Amino acid sequence: MRRVPAAKTAASLAPKPEGETAMVERLERTGRYRVLRKLVPREVLAHLHPPADRTPGAWPRLGVVLDTETTGLDHAAHEVIELGMVAFTYDEMGVCDVVGVFSQLQQPTGPITSDITRITGITDEMVAGQRIDLEAVRRFVEPADLVIAHNARFDRPFCEKLCPGFEAKPWACSVSEVDWTALGFEGTKLGYLIGQCGYFHNGHRAVDDCHALLEVLSQPSRTQALPAFRQLLASTSAPRFRVHALGSPFHIKDILKARGYRWSDGSGRQPKCWWREIAEDAMDEEMHFLEAEIYAGGMNAHVERLTACERFKA
Repeated sequence: MRRVPAAKTAASLAPKPEGETAMVERLERTGRYRVLRKLVPREVLAHLHPPADRTPGAWPRLGVVLDTETTGLDHAAHEVIELGMVAFTYDEMGVCDVVGVFSQLQQPTGPITSDITRITGITDEMVAGQRIDLEAVRRFVEPADLVIAHNARFDRPFCEKLCPGFEAKPWACSVSEVDWTALGFEGTKLGYLIGQCGYFHNGHRAVDDCHALLEVLSQPSRTQALPAFRQLLASTSAPRFRVHALGSPFHIKDILKARGYRWSDGSGRQPKCWWREIAEDAMDEEMHFLEAEIYAGGMNAHVERLTACERFKA
């Protein structure tokens, strides 16, 4: 009988190379590992961009996820240094296709601080001579049926200051208008959300955060709760109410703060008082609280009805 060479025998017994997918599945099956995959942005299908003259209310609709990087937290004093946007079509069931991407840097009037560079990765050298094309921004946003930001109360004032067109759009906030806990997530920061979806990404650059947020919003629900994007749609279509506690006594300010009221200094055509936004089904309870705890029977609150077009303004 002819003998098989030893080298050939050893090679035949050696484990065969595994592909990446097989290795990941093998690790995760042990229950001792969770593998994060690098997020690959969805392919842009420009030909699916809905026409500007489409029938109002018809599906699909156009959404824009956006993110800003800025020189600070105060929209009145600080500037946008990067704007990222991802346009996508959607229907009543969720996200459909990515149909456009926008990403531009802008040089501010002063130097970028070391803290901002540490947070964003953006340096003075990167933005030198750069300007955001405001006409391109306006064209990108004009056909949108909905603008989404992960903390819209921060991004909306900066965007409205930067360029016309944002002020008339319905806005949604993926931090405050999605019940992430009910969906099985352990936090609301984008890094936590994308990580729990099994991905990692280049965080804190504007357009990369947009792609990450769109992926998170596209995930099916892992619980009995409504999926994240459908929660946003439901919240956007429901009115909310801004309650202004006009003339509330100074000594009860801590009670208002504990209930979620915020102080308005009177800028932006808002009254100078404590205020908060609530859902329609919470109105009776809120009025009872104000009458019993704040005004002692002499109600002096002003209630303003807000649509998605008015929410999250400065």
